[in-house]
Amino acid sequence: MKKSHLLLLLLLPLLAKAQNISIDRVNPTNWWVGMKNPNVQLLVHGPGAGTLTYTVNYPGVKLVKTNTVENPNYAFLDLSISPSAKPGSVRLVGKKGTQTVTQTWALKARDNAPKAQGVTAADFIYLAMPDRFANGDPANDKFADMRDPNHDRANPFFRHGGDLQGAAQHLGYLKDLGVTAVWFTPVLENNQPLTSEGGTMRASYHGYGFTDQYSVDRRLGGNAAYKSFVQQAHAAGLKVVQDAVYNHVGNTHWILQDLPMKSWLHQWPSYTNTTYRYTPITDPHAAQIDRKITLNGWFVPFLPDLNQQNPFVANYLIENAIWCVENFGVDAWRIDTYLYNDQPFMNRCNAALLAEYPRLHIFGESAVTNSIDQAYYTRSKIDFPFKSNQPGALDFVLEGALLGALKDTGTPATTGWDGGAQRVYQALAQDVVYQDPTRLVTFLDNHDHNRFLSEIGDDLDKYKLGLTWLLTTRGIPSMYYGTEILMKNFKDPTDAEVRKDFPGGWPGDKDNKFTAAGRSARENEAFDFVKKLATYRRDHKVLHTGKLMQYLPENGLYVYFRYDASGTVLVASNTTDKPAALPTARFAERMSGFTKGRNVLTGESLSNLATLQLPAKTAVVLELGK
Repeated sequence: MKKSHLLLLLLLPLLAKAQNISIDRVNPTNWWVGMKNPNVQLLVHGPGAGTLTYTVNYPGVKLVKTNTVENPNYAFLDLSISPSAKPGSVRLVGKKGTQTVTQTWALKARDNAPKAQGVTAADFIYLAMPDRFANGDPANDKFADMRDPNHDRANPFFRHGGDLQGAAQHLGYLKDLGVTAVWFTPVLENNQPLTSEGGTMRASYHGYGFTDQYSVDRRLGGNAAYKSFVQQAHAAGLKVVQDAVYNHVGNTHWILQDLPMKSWLHQWPSYTNTTYRYTPITDPHAAQIDRKITLNGWFVPFLPDLNQQNPFVANYLIENAIWCVENFGVDAWRIDTYLYNDQPFMNRCNAALLAEYPRLHIFGESAVTNSIDQAYYTRSKIDFPFKSNQPGALDFVLEGALLGALKDTGTPATTGWDGGAQRVYQALAQDVVYQDPTRLVTFLDNHDHNRFLSEIGDDLDKYKLGLTWLLTTRGIPSMYYGTEILMKNFKDPTDAEVRKDFPGGWPGDKDNKFTAAGRSARENEAFDFVKKLATYRRDHKVLHTGKLMQYLPENGLYVYFRYDASGTVLVASNTTDKPAALPTARFAERMSGFTKGRNVLTGESLSNLATLQLPAKTAVVLELGK
């Protein structure tokens, strides 16, 4: 980072001369009566706002303490809200000498609309980038008064105009596919200028550089559009997952233009980037400097790293998380760059959310490659010095195993000691480290990875095999937008290649893949496959809460069962490139008493289960019967 840029972030403003004191922001922008935690800390900002003496005169609301900090433009007011308090307009009155400043702050009634329903293994999550999914309102594509006023679909690095209204117009498509929950990359304001990345100027269309946690980006439709989207999703029977970022903010975040205190950020004598190495966090032999750089180094130069050990920062982030759930009514909470956060802070934040919303599911992104490190960031059975309280996590370990197995398919590694389906078996065999592995969110690709179809060589058989595993094994399955219509690409030369627009999401698009008529025969085959399996999964709780029993793969054949009192489903996979006969006597422990089966994918009935015929690179899903 350039020295001048560092100075801009590090220098606190000089003490103001005589001035007219005013308040221009209060965060949270409002609160609610009847919250389980009666306490809230208001961040108050404005010229000289920290030099005022504050009073609050409102029934049931008590000003417990006024906190001042290095920057005289900030005050942090600790309020206590009694259960007897009524909704209304609270007057914050600040005085200094002859000056009196009054700011109103809303205390609202909580509504009974669905919220924080959680996602479970009964759900199927659809991940989409709203800017790339569908454009419902071209009028909000760009704004001249924003730092990035650009809009150009021909430029892979610029904003393309997708928005929440466009996404809402396709809720029926998602429901038809068998999706039960929608997860967007972050929707909060990213009023960032174009940034130089890899020699090109890029927009923050991805959403991970917040500049105001209390405003949904206008280019997506703003707060009203997001609230409306959640309401429409709920009316359609779909849940909504919000993507949260605690580790960093955009370097043009309004607070960073006038830092409350130097310790709001992790500061270094010269710019220091994280190493992205996660091993020093759990390594009992690691040097403290390695841990510090991993955790406190900046993710990239234009995403300053927040210091969550600062109690004011911690309160600000926690209250915003609660505010978003309550205000917008979202059902689950995905956390970006989870492992780079201060973990005691994460436990405190998770606990605060779950205290208010016990059913809310929280799952974070910790891009690790082994089960030990993955278990560190969720509720585990390992005797770590630090014990995480995160209910779930994104299952990067299983993703790696699934892709590895599919890449081995049809090669000598398919039947090797550790190759092929052995990779999947071994990943699931390590579930012993988690308190509840069914709360892990599973996936085959996402907005940061190569697309699934490209990873497996554009092979439709492998595609179906991978989707079958995803939708029948343990965990909460999620799918990246466009996978159902065979969108593909590698991150070559950049991740823009795996973030292309959904065809048909824009007026005038040549093809409309939201309709069967707009899809090719191969695309419809893929869509229908996902739909059939996802719908079956949705309607059969044995694939949600049933136990998992797997058998050691032999000769490239991998078998597992999902079973409970409601039924038994057998999944038999042939990962070789030749048809195979599978004798079932070995599986008597789970098949005893069953005399017939129904192929879930084809509808075919089987009356002889002694030997199953498995086509090459295929999984057979059988609902067993007596």
